Amino acid sequence: MSLGSVPPLHEDRRPDGGTLMGSDDNFDIVVVGAGPVGLSFAASLAQSELKVAVVEQNTFDSLANPAFDGREIALTNASIRTLRELGAWDVIPASDKSALQGARVLNGSSAFALRFDPPSNSGEPLGVLVPNCRIREALFKIVRLQDRARLLCGHSVVDATNSQEGAVVTLSNGARLTARLVVAADSRLSATRDLLGIGADINRLGHSMLICRVRHERAHHQIAIEWFDHHQTIAILPLAEGMSSLLLTLRSNEAYRLLAFDDDLFLSELTKRCRGRLGKMTLASMRHTYPLVTTWAHKFRAPSAALIGDAAIGMHPVTAHGFNIGLSSQKQLARGIMTACRDGRNVGDPDMLHIYERRLRLSAAPLYHATNILVGLYSRDHLAARLARHLGLRFAQHVPLVRHGISAELQR
Repeated sequence: MSLGSVPPLHEDRRPDGGTLMGSDDNFDIVVVGAGPVGLSFAASLAQSELKVAVVEQNTFDSLANPAFDGREIALTNASIRTLRELGAWDVIPASDKSALQGARVLNGSSAFALRFDPPSNSGEPLGVLVPNCRIREALFKIVRLQDRARLLCGHSVVDATNSQEGAVVTLSNGARLTARLVVAADSRLSATRDLLGIGADINRLGHSMLICRVRHERAHHQIAIEWFDHHQTIAILPLAEGMSSLLLTLRSNEAYRLLAFDDDLFLSELTKRCRGRLGKMTLASMRHTYPLVTTWAHKFRAPSAALIGDAAIGMHPVTAHGFNIGLSSQKQLARGIMTACRDGRNVGDPDMLHIYERRLRLSAAPLYHATNILVGLYSRDHLAARLARHLGLRFAQHVPLVRHGISAELQR
């Protein structure tokens, strides 16, 4: 879909950046949450005749011009293909795309590194790093151009009821939206999921991730580093030459202590924690912190309702794979809906939702649970855990099936 191929969406804008409700509040699908996955889902339905509403509590202007939030998304080739199909990939400036040519996993002070590289004959990188805000901005532009989609900004969902006959969503301004299907895409702490009566395993890990961009004197060669050190985890994501995104995972109180440092003291602390790996560093962005929370919803569907993205599965960021799973989840659901429509079935068809849930569970469960085991192992600092980590990395390095399988999954 080109940006000029669809007439622009009409928004009833309020002076405060919200949107006014029209006289017709009946929709085929109501999507709650205009993050990257929610917007992707709306964009995936662009070629249908379905009437879609996207409800977002933030203002229109904050969606149209999202601020840099520190997060870099490691996109697999499959995710890039999906974004290209939606028309969003070419909207993202080339200067915001950083090829990932390999990854190394380190353990403590050991010089050994587990290596992940693209297959020599693939001709493609392991993935591409793109700022989260640029993905959101591109998808927002695409959804704005859909003639059967409405963006309802500046409103939160305060109530939701659902049955086999459909769903009713009540907004904070008192408006009531009816839909044949409501789709929750409003974060891993989804209020809509709660309103639908769907429970979730939510694990607040007691750690936070401190993120910033740094310029540095030593070359990164487009190689990412995941370094499980004592009492901390460091991720170094290569961006433009001489610049990286640095992610430091610490106990939350320690992360906030570092956040309060002035720039000079903070850089000195970073250099010490990185053991000079990047050489001299200077800050290239503001600092951001995010508490670490993982989520696994007990169900991914209910009558006339479905969960996508983090509302269904909130992965630990150590995988750098959460958005890819979210993008895949919305694509699976959109395909199921389109098939149901072609077959003359309801967009909330129970059998279709059951198939969606089963496929997402089967595809995501192994990585989710394996990651939690890995994080548990690497968060312990006693001697047995350090030895297990060391042996595990060496085992993976010398079993090509393991390394190549992970590399293939990243490239899929």
